Amino acid sequence: MNRLGLYIHIPFCRSKCDYCDFYSLAGREDRMDAYQKALLVHLAETAPSARSYQVDSVYFGGGTPSFYGEKRIRELLKAVHKRYTLSPDAEVTMEANPDSVDRGMLTHLRRAGINRLSLGVQSACDRELATLHRPHTFQQVKEAVEAARKAKIKNLSLDLIYGLPGQTTAGWKNTVEEVLGLQPEHLSCYGLKVEEGTPLAERVARGERLPSDDDQADMYLWTVDRLISAGYGQYEISNFSKKGFQSRHNLRYWFLREYIGFGPGAHSDFGGRRYSFLRDLDGYVDGVLKGGRIIEESEMLPRRDRCGEYLMLGLRTARGIEEWEYRREFFMNFDPIGAKLEQYEAQGWAERADRRWRLTPKGFLVSNQLIGELLEAQEASSIHAVLPKVKELKSRNGVIAL
Repeated sequence: MNRLGLYIHIPFCRSKCDYCDFYSLAGREDRMDAYQKALLVHLAETAPSARSYQVDSVYFGGGTPSFYGEKRIRELLKAVHKRYTLSPDAEVTMEANPDSVDRGMLTHLRRAGINRLSLGVQSACDRELATLHRPHTFQQVKEAVEAARKAKIKNLSLDLIYGLPGQTTAGWKNTVEEVLGLQPEHLSCYGLKVEEGTPLAERVARGERLPSDDDQADMYLWTVDRLISAGYGQYEISNFSKKGFQSRHNLRYWFLREYIGFGPGAHSDFGGRRYSFLRDLDGYVDGVLKGGRIIEESEMLPRRDRCGEYLMLGLRTARGIEEWEYRREFFMNFDPIGAKLEQYEAQGWAERADRRWRLTPKGFLVSNQLIGELLEAQEASSIHAVLPKVKELKSRNGVIAL
């Protein structure tokens, strides 16, 4: 059977962090029951189109799924088991904030099928957490990790952010060392991105200072070396794991594999069609339950029209790209791209192994520029080809761009 991923967006939060531009809402608990009903209906309505697929990853992202409540998550998992063909070894992830989980909740969720927990830690410094308006302390992080282990969750991922307001290189190194002491199976280390329209953007506009680009580059390169030395392989720009614990959910996006999203703002790539839902909680609920419009954007995009995405996403990963894979899939001339990659190799930004090209950690730092140049070379070499418009990657269904 073909493989498929499901993403279920939970847009509710206890409070909104200053840097967050995901579709999430604080203070809307009154809509949780109606939203649950809409999700269950939507899962049931979509299931027939996935009859020939085996679901090998399910991801509850947010927002804060753990804030949504154990009972509702278990009910959604039951619906997935009932309506879809779930692989026996499926990866089932739930995002959580450290302040909103305990051993009892996690034990019940693990028994219901959650086998991977992604905790939003961000920093080991309480002052840094407070300046972001994070709802937890680092002590609560340690308690949440202990609760997860006692609940027998064996796949734990921790999210960190470097480049925070007031953060020093020494402070970031301390965060990494503290988190390594918790022995997670997976780490995501993201550079802070100031998104337009967020409270953080307003603070920066008023003059609040962030670490310089050079300081952030030093933090990143040190992190790569430190995590590799601690036994975490880098498999994507911002993601590191112990052997066998790469995120199957993340790899779906980067390897152009199919997935279906549910919820406001969720994206899907299924059956050659890419589509997204309205970023509107009430509009989504009413649309599902009353038959209104819920799709915001939709386009048919067969795999052979995705040559730009192949470059853009593949070069985010340690697996990289390969000449004959590119020629075979997209009927495109690889020579201009190969020439560029050889230039990058001379600069220490790219390397070649087993016929595959990948960016080095130094190349990852300037990946937006390098990939942009490769896309220009690709377009210039395809005068007689029809290329789709390649859109800038934004955060999608829990995946955050560097």
